[in-house]
Amino acid sequence: MRRYSAFAIAREGARYHTGWERAWRSPQPKKKYDVVIVGAGGHGLATAFYLGKNFGITNVAIIEKGWLGGGNTGRNTTIIRSNYLQDPSAAIYEKARSLYETMSQDLNYNVMFSPRGVMMLAQTHHEVRGYQRTAHANALQGVSTEFISPQRVKELVPIMDINGPRYPVLGALWQPRGGTARHDAVAWGYARACSDMGMDIIQKCEVTGVNQAGGKVTGVQTTLGEIGCDKLAIVVAGNSGDLANKAGFRLPMESVALQALVSEPIKPTIDVVVMANTVHGYMSQSDKGELVIGGGTDGFNNYTQRGSFHHVEETVRALVETFPIISRLRMMRQWGGIVDVTGDRSPVISKTPLGNTFINAGWGTGGFKSIPGSGWAMAELVAKGEPGPLAAEFGLDRFREGRFIDESVAAGVAH
Repeated sequence: MRRYSAFAIAREGARYHTGWERAWRSPQPKKKYDVVIVGAGGHGLATAFYLGKNFGITNVAIIEKGWLGGGNTGRNTTIIRSNYLQDPSAAIYEKARSLYETMSQDLNYNVMFSPRGVMMLAQTHHEVRGYQRTAHANALQGVSTEFISPQRVKELVPIMDINGPRYPVLGALWQPRGGTARHDAVAWGYARACSDMGMDIIQKCEVTGVNQAGGKVTGVQTTLGEIGCDKLAIVVAGNSGDLANKAGFRLPMESVALQALVSEPIKPTIDVVVMANTVHGYMSQSDKGELVIGGGTDGFNNYTQRGSFHHVEETVRALVETFPIISRLRMMRQWGGIVDVTGDRSPVISKTPLGNTFINAGWGTGGFKSIPGSGWAMAELVAKGEPGPLAAEFGLDRFREGRFIDESVAAGVAH
């Protein structure tokens, strides 16, 4: 793989960009691999990358029924943070955040990581107490956060009205090293690195069945034929339940749509990420000038990737009161992603009833921020057959044993 650099850009510019090679190969599948990973989104590609980088396992196929990064990886609001209350959550999200810091250098691909800071507004006295508790927990976990005053909030985000009649700002939980990254670039960077290791990325290849013998998976049936494997990793987000059913076991999760939208581009007005959990709206500004706005999940199970007007109305109505400047902006695009949600709003990185099959699912609305940490932990599980420290608490057995990692109550919001 040719390295990207300023010199490469200058060289290609001089010859009218005729020398660029494809970022990753598009091979036909082989008959058998050491590991087959189903799902070529951020989590699946990160799993493959760290299998190769950390464990030297490169006879790997990443198969995807659509196109690379066409699921939730390309349908989110790009927020990266690790200010979670529960210790297992804070550990894996902080690992992910730290890996984002050096990802562009590690992959030789600019993922446009921007540690612009993330603030979570406290707009009720209950939220003030909750975020102060989280700040103390983060200090013990080694995660750098602080609870800041309304005046400090106003300094950081001058366009905010902190004295709104219904939703006054009483403070905020502030993580200076949180931020955003370019979601597509994360998938593309991982794909390029995986392909360079010799791994096969196979797109438009849907899994239609799972072959088994003696309590283990021997391969998968796909629209491109049967593909054998020694180990199978299921990393398909909102389609996890469907694929688990094909493999013969059930998951304690459900799939719902999460919606977001972007405005027309405007001049720079906000250079941090703001989350308002009382009204369930969050906002940042992209490098193109668009305001990226997100809200809550649909209240019913579904597999749609479309938006709906009532979510736009609910989300924007509350945000307009806190950010009056946005009231006359036009909406340009709206979309939905299919998120997989567990009862405790924490993920599953686990062995399954099938001895050589592993699953990474249940990230709900927090999937993008966790991609590198998730891939690191999943790769260790697949390579060793047992979870490492990051994944140990996220097993499927916790639901049977009652060991919940309840982030829905702790955070007040699942994002």
